[in-house]
Amino acid sequence: MRALLKRLAGAPGGSRTKWLVLVGWVILAVALGPLAGKLGEVEESGPNAFLPHGAESAQVNTELEKFRTDALMPVVTVYSSERTVGVPARAKAEADRAAFSAFAAKGERVPPVLPSEDGRALMVVVPLSSEDGLGDKVEEIRKIAGANAPPGLDVEVGGPAGSLMDQVAVFDTLDATLMIATGLVVAFLLLVTYRSPVLWLFPLLSVGFAAVLTQVSTYLLAKYAGLPVDPQSAGILMVLVFGVGTDYALLLIARYREELHRQEDRHTAMKLALHRSGPAILASAGTIAVGLACLSLADINSSRSLGLVGAVGVVCGFLAMVTVLPALLVIAGRWVFWPFVPRHGTPARKSVTVWSRIGAMVARRPRWSWLMSVAVTGVLAISAFGISMGLTQSEMFQDKPESVVAQERISAHYPSGASDPATVVVNAGHTDAVEAAVSRVDGVARVDDGERTPDGRLATLSVVLEDAPDSDAAKDTVDALRSAVDRVEGADALVGGTTAQTLDTQRAADRDLRTVVPVVLLVVLLVLVWLLRAIVAPVLLLATVVLSYFAALGASNLLFEHVLGFAGVDWSIPLMGFVFLVALGIDYNIFLMHRVREESERFGHLRGVLEGLTTTGGVITSAGVVLAATFAVFAGLPLVTMAQMGVIVGIGVLLDTFLVRTVLVPALALDLGRWFWWPGRLFRAGPKGLAADVVNPPSPAGRAPEHV
Repeated sequence: MRALLKRLAGAPGGSRTKWLVLVGWVILAVALGPLAGKLGEVEESGPNAFLPHGAESAQVNTELEKFRTDALMPVVTVYSSERTVGVPARAKAEADRAAFSAFAAKGERVPPVLPSEDGRALMVVVPLSSEDGLGDKVEEIRKIAGANAPPGLDVEVGGPAGSLMDQVAVFDTLDATLMIATGLVVAFLLLVTYRSPVLWLFPLLSVGFAAVLTQVSTYLLAKYAGLPVDPQSAGILMVLVFGVGTDYALLLIARYREELHRQEDRHTAMKLALHRSGPAILASAGTIAVGLACLSLADINSSRSLGLVGAVGVVCGFLAMVTVLPALLVIAGRWVFWPFVPRHGTPARKSVTVWSRIGAMVARRPRWSWLMSVAVTGVLAISAFGISMGLTQSEMFQDKPESVVAQERISAHYPSGASDPATVVVNAGHTDAVEAAVSRVDGVARVDDGERTPDGRLATLSVVLEDAPDSDAAKDTVDALRSAVDRVEGADALVGGTTAQTLDTQRAADRDLRTVVPVVLLVVLLVLVWLLRAIVAPVLLLATVVLSYFAALGASNLLFEHVLGFAGVDWSIPLMGFVFLVALGIDYNIFLMHRVREESERFGHLRGVLEGLTTTGGVITSAGVVLAATFAVFAGLPLVTMAQMGVIVGIGVLLDTFLVRTVLVPALALDLGRWFWWPGRLFRAGPKGLAADVVNPPSPAGRAPEHV
């Protein structure tokens, strides 16, 4: 069995089997390609897609489906002025109300125009069907409302339906924007990295194969295996595939080029490259995939979706990079490296490189080096303790959409919750008792009767809050409402709505952080122990990545506050950032330490550490820059949450690349000596190498420069 696996692993580098691998991928892409375009069909964008699993607000959404065959979602038009609204403004609102009646859900009517107490605003609420062309109706209502407004009258359309459509508009262009931007960024960086007019095309083409396989696999798993997919996870998926796929391509190509200097036959060189770099790539892919899969333990549905979908993408990216990419490179031959073509028998690198100089500097004062590295990251991490958590609806967009402006106008002239009241679902026989209990709660502006289910068993109450739906005061009111209705025996009342959803999501994010983080750390630790055959090294490597995460969180917070002007950090960011940074950040430690372990077995610990740093320095730096740049694409998106995700992952990856992997980890390894490998074979082998090897490490024959 082991021999068979070895043969399969070397198939992409075989003189004949390379063609089979390539043809297999082409057939796969052609046959399954049409399914890749169907991913949007299985995306879940319903009311519970971004809520905690089993939360009370999610239960309310589920119960509301029993009330109508087509659920209602109101759109709210607000007419406001700096002065008391006059006759022309009232005539405009009445005319619009009459026109809006054509869009109301079947059996529903548009309520009368509602004036504000201060006399400076009017409001029209239109009950729409959420199941029948909601987006088209909101667009038509906005056209009608925006036409022929009297001078001095501001008109905005918002409410739940308007807010939903503004978010959908962002996600509709998200996939295309991310794909184009990420592709251009990766192509540019590969061109700069390889300084070859041809070579950069091969990783990009391989990532294209990986993207097709990822979309097809995600679609099939969502359709037939219940894999949760939402627009956010679908958008991040492609960026992740581009990022990790390119990383693996850089590592494999660097090792292949190194072997081409030693081997005359390119097929042999590729088989050796796969054999020697394969375990590190496999460990990396496994760590990221399993780490992301740990998000399946989260309560928030969008977090579970992102984790599971991301794991699928990483696995598909790994398969493409160790199969179709090697086959393409071997088929093309050495000329793809032009003008830096690796010649057999020439040195693989210069005797002195920037990375050998860095290694020598770290080796002269290893303890000072790692202490200074810890100090730098520690200072950055301090800022993480001053983070302002939570974003209101108006703070979720970098540029305010119309629905956010509408909510601001409503909050200025009406009870802030008028456009988006809380919803109470109750057993119909206890409606009066629940209504009385709700009316006595502080923070409630008024209570209106709602609907009943066709069988008469359930009823709803619409509870208008005095405060804005996403304010802390409104959340306190929801807590009070839940306590009040729970005291009504037999009512089985549930409190939902936007405020309740925000509150439930906030609390679930805190629970998820406490649940998922320990599991991710344990999984990553076990992978490192398996790869390095030690305990001390894995524990220290994991500690450096955690330190890097807090440093990235602190540095990002400084940018959010003083440069980007964000009001706070979304509740989902600490967990998402942790999982991505620990999984991706450990990547570079895996690449480095796998090579260090290999070199230490040949030359001893001291020289092995420096050889590992020198040999992998260029490729890991290039990989880190590519990955950071791909996630930086998020920073330009209109959604603040995704922009924050891009910033924190980008900064964290750069810290891992230029400080943790370059200085901190090698310094710790050199300072601890063979104890770094306790209790493995390298520890038991005893000290090897001379002191002179540390400061001026000799370069083994047959190594040539890395053009990365």
